[in-house]
Amino acid sequence: MTIRVFIYDDSHPRRDSLKALLELSPELSFCGEALNCTQVKKDMETCFPDVVLMDINMPEADGIVGLKEIRQNYPHIKVLMQTVFDDHDKIFECIRNGASGYILKKDPAQRILQAIQEVYDGGAVMNPGIALKVLEFFQPQKISNPLSKRETEVLQLLAEGMSYKMVADKLFLSFNTVNTHVKHIYEKLHVSSLGEAIAFYYKNFHS
Repeated sequence: MTIRVFIYDDSHPRRDSLKALLELSPELSFCGEALNCTQVKKDMETCFPDVVLMDINMPEADGIVGLKEIRQNYPHIKVLMQTVFDDHDKIFECIRNGASGYILKKDPAQRILQAIQEVYDGGAVMNPGIALKVLEFFQPQKISNPLSKRETEVLQLLAEGMSYKMVADKLFLSFNTVNTHVKHIYEKLHVSSLGEAIAFYYKNFHS
């Protein structure tokens, strides 16, 4: 079974490039595209994607509008945001609205394919540059850290931009164990996405 991917992007060449990229992976398949989020309900119920590649800046109805609607009505669909580096405010708004991951448009092709697979598998993805912006945005405060030592290690490595697999390899853990740690992190920090977890952690616990 292949992972069905829908593309939102107002750039026709960018959409064509992403479609060509998807064809390189036998595990992924292109299922639809749109230049904005004016018809999200129709798009989702016609194409049945597993993962949505979502541009942030689009005319009429942008990626944040689309993200909110998908999260509210189709929570099983993973939304991977495509951003440019200076979209600071919009990146934080996406974090607050629970996007599954955040990649830069200039990320290498292989990283984009890997990110799609990871969010589909239940992981979360954050480009290291975006993670750094999150860290710079928040000022640390001294309060008790509810995370275990291992959970803290996992979150720190994810904040550095590592994938679930890279964290698992570095800490000599299985992918499923890392996924379990992340679920516990979400529960303890009362968040629902990696971006929220990183932001909350570095605002409150990091020194």
